[in-house]
Amino acid sequence: MLSAIALLASGCAGLAGSGPRASSGSLAESVDLSGQTYVVGSKNFDEQILLCQISIAALESVGATVTDRCNVGGSDVTRQALLSGDISLYWEYTGTAWASFLQETRKLPDDEVLRELRARDGAENGVVWLDRAGFDNTYAFVVEGTTATRLGLNTISDMAGYVRSGQPGTVCVETEYHSRADGLRGLQQAYDVEVPRERTSVLEQGLIFQSTADGVCLFGEVAATDGRIPGLGLAVLEDDRGYHITYSAAPTIRQDAFDRAPQIAEAFAPISAALDQRTVQELNGQVSAEGRDAREVARTWLADRGFIG
Repeated sequence: MLSAIALLASGCAGLAGSGPRASSGSLAESVDLSGQTYVVGSKNFDEQILLCQISIAALESVGATVTDRCNVGGSDVTRQALLSGDISLYWEYTGTAWASFLQETRKLPDDEVLRELRARDGAENGVVWLDRAGFDNTYAFVVEGTTATRLGLNTISDMAGYVRSGQPGTVCVETEYHSRADGLRGLQQAYDVEVPRERTSVLEQGLIFQSTADGVCLFGEVAATDGRIPGLGLAVLEDDRGYHITYSAAPTIRQDAFDRAPQIAEAFAPISAALDQRTVQELNGQVSAEGRDAREVARTWLADRGFIG
């Protein structure tokens, strides 16, 4: 029921931002998905909604009929929407699937993680992983830039030492990081530190950036590709013990939807290849920092690259 309500709400949001279909560009030169229908979803933060809008425009440009279900909810809700058939595809992160969905604790190179995800997720859940993009949306901790310099905070080990010293300052994290095994709990073990409950604040992800810039949070947990990091002058602390695993993004699609038209992989492959770290951070910044509409940002980028007309 909750999934259905979330999908209904996201569907209404999608209709509100609807407009003309994307016209053909270079993707249509090698892919024709005329007659195919897809329901495209995403999680509930800016980068995911941007990737969702990129997917919708790309699929429209090669002739598919697409229903917008961007902004389904958190990781678990969106994943369940895929497994239940409420959506056909969405972009997922290798690290999320590895640690949260497969409950894996092994630390492997991302190539090996993706290889196992393709084999196991396909066999166990009927989920196909397409080509991953060239960016890593891993977790990061940030500090306001001048404060980081003044306090000599350059690494997460520095953060751990500061917390252990008992000096004032709040550690702000978002809900999923606070609850996930590969989040705050594991970080405290890896860096031999315990963040007191009274010094931990759980906030919506979007609030952490400005709260850290304003000094409400001394340390803020954010996504490494978010454009608000440079926009607000935040300093990223080096994960000097290599705790956070890689979070490469890739389109994940139901096996039945993939089997109807396997050439969908060819539509996404050049897009994934073009989405590197710098590009994604710039696109995210246009949405998160400048307040531009994700649909507009997505279609402008695709058109500038010639992917759509």
